[in-house]
Amino acid sequence: MEIVEVGPRDGLQNEDGLVPTRTKVELVQRAVAAGLRRIEATSFVHPGRVPQMADAEQVMAAVPRVDGVSYSGLVLNERGLDRALDAGVDEVNYVVVATETFSQRNQGAPVEEVLARWERVAARAHAAGVRPTATLAVAFGCPFEGEVRAEGVATLVDRIAAAGPVEISLADTIGVGVPSQVTERVGRLREDHPEIAARCHFHNTRNTGYANAVAAVEAGVSALDASIGGLGGCPFAPAATGNVATEDLTYLLTGLGVLHGLDQELLAEAGTWTGTWLGAQVPALLGRAGTFPAVSAVR
Repeated sequence: MEIVEVGPRDGLQNEDGLVPTRTKVELVQRAVAAGLRRIEATSFVHPGRVPQMADAEQVMAAVPRVDGVSYSGLVLNERGLDRALDAGVDEVNYVVVATETFSQRNQGAPVEEVLARWERVAARAHAAGVRPTATLAVAFGCPFEGEVRAEGVATLVDRIAAAGPVEISLADTIGVGVPSQVTERVGRLREDHPEIAARCHFHNTRNTGYANAVAAVEAGVSALDASIGGLGGCPFAPAATGNVATEDLTYLLTGLGVLHGLDQELLAEAGTWTGTWLGAQVPALLGRAGTFPAVSAVR
């Protein structure tokens, strides 16, 4: 199972105080040291909309370039793609939103226009030799429009798939989904588009994120997003809280016998370190409780 570390982007974007570039880079360095090989390092969005990500180019210029490590940048339009390509990303992650109201709040455009932009972004990314991936946001529920129906999700997935992404992620942006919905929607994605890798992105707002992650693994996703420390949130989604924590997720996957290749202790240390410089205890629990059995006891 591949874990995509989204802490440097989704984990930090909603923090009130601006995080120094050097701190963001150290978080990336700690992620790499713990074994993470796909990292969403930043987003190339207008700094007026998300001030925390104004240093995207500086972050990308300073991250460690290690064989086998792929850095992703989130983009919302072709201007963002231009910046991401110039900064040397390995992947671009484009967001399509499942509801009209949230699409206007998040991207300032209706869903149809966002889909048209996606087609251009995907084509240009392929031409540049960069992997295009797409995330369908609020795929389980919207803070403004409520329930998002499975058929609507499937229709949008079809539209996204037509542009040839290497991967599609279903995102529970506000943490309202439950395992049965995950099983249904991931199953439909894999059945309709077996040529495209499936990924999921869960927030733990209502304490269902880890149960949903297990359901996604059982439904056959190849990757899960997670954030060191369990940080995260969306500036445009009221009451959206953190992602599933990378360290807690790896503990869970280890217990299930799912291979992930990550160092739980280093991840827990990174989460604790993150809380220290933020001046607040992070949501993740592994750094507080420790691994079990303790790694030192079984070496």
